[in-house]
Formats: sequence, C-alpha cells, structure tokens
Amino acid sequence: MPSYTEHIDKALVDLLKDSNQNAFKEIYNRYNGLLFAYAFKRLQVKDEAKDVIQEVFIGLWENREHFILKTYLSGFLYKSVLNKILNIWKHKRVIRHHVLSQALQLDVDSVETDFLIREKDIAALVEKEIAAMPPRMREIYGLKYKQYLSVKQIATELNISENTVATQLQRASAHLKNKLGLLIFVIHILQR
Repeated sequence: MPSYTEHIDKALVDLLKDSNQNAFKEIYNRYNGLLFAYAFKRLQVKDEAKDVIQEVFIGLWENREHFILKTYLSGFLYKSVLNKILNIWKHKRVIRHHVLSQALQLDVDSVETDFLIREKDIAALVEKEIAAMPPRMREIYGLKYKQYLSVKQIATELNISENTVATQLQRASAHLKNKLGLLIFVIHILQR
C-alpha cells in the first residue's frame, strides 16, 4: 500500500474525488487533531467538538465526487468547522429564546438571523460598533485587541493611568455587549 503522507493536499483531494479511502484517511489523520482543538476551544464541550469534526469529515466523504477545492484544504475544513459551530450556537440561541419568551414560533431562517450568524457579517457589525465608540475608548480598544498591547503598555503610550485604561476597556466591552447582544459579543470574543 503506497504512503500518502508525502502527498500535498491538492493531490489528496484529487485522489479523494476518485473515492480513494487511503487519501481520505490521510486527510483525516492530517487535520483531525487540529480541527478538534479548534472546535473544542470554541465549544468547550468535548463531545460536541467530536461531533462537529465527525460531521465535517462525513460531509467531505459523502460529497467527494463533486468536491471542488477553491482555496486551501485546511481553510475549507476550518471554515466548515466554524460554520457547524455557528449553527450549534444559533440552535442554542433559538432554544434559549423559546424558553425565555415561551414563544410558539420563531423564524430561524429569517434574513436577520442568517445575517447575525455569518462570520463576515459579525465582523462588519463589530467594526461598526467599534467605530461608534468615543475616540479615546476606540483608540484604547484598538491598542488592546488589534495591536495586542498590555494595559501597562497602553497607559505608558497614551500617558494615562492604568486604571483609566482598564475602565475604558470595561466600558468598551459593555458598549459592545449592549449594542451587539450577548451572542454576537461572545462570538467576537472567541474570534479575537
């Protein structure tokens, strides 16, 4: 049996399209652990993370004949895992909404719901709310979460107290949570 460990992803995908089980096993072995770690970090539930990874690989195998790799295999797999995670969060949000409001119906396929769960749209929504922050708060938030400076480094750079920096960061988080809602805020926190 030939070894597939030396094959590049594109070659493995080509073999997968021809129903080559060994190529599929190599893709699985190559990415299973990394994808599990990624899913577990976001879901914090081992069984849910395992289920997500299993669904992604089952989908890959079932759609192998029509699978077209447009970018990188790793990117496709990570995006597939993220979409499954977002669907889990969406489902939990819907259940929580039903429990809290005791509503009889909720249109989970509405344009608004779909808009809120898509990563690109969430990022745009977050950026819009960051842009709406007061200038100093926005500056401090950017230094912390875009340039990854510590509270002390921000205080030194802006010549203000560490308490002022900490207070502005708390207010920025409260602002985002208030404007975006808890679910979107949590997704934003997990992505940064």
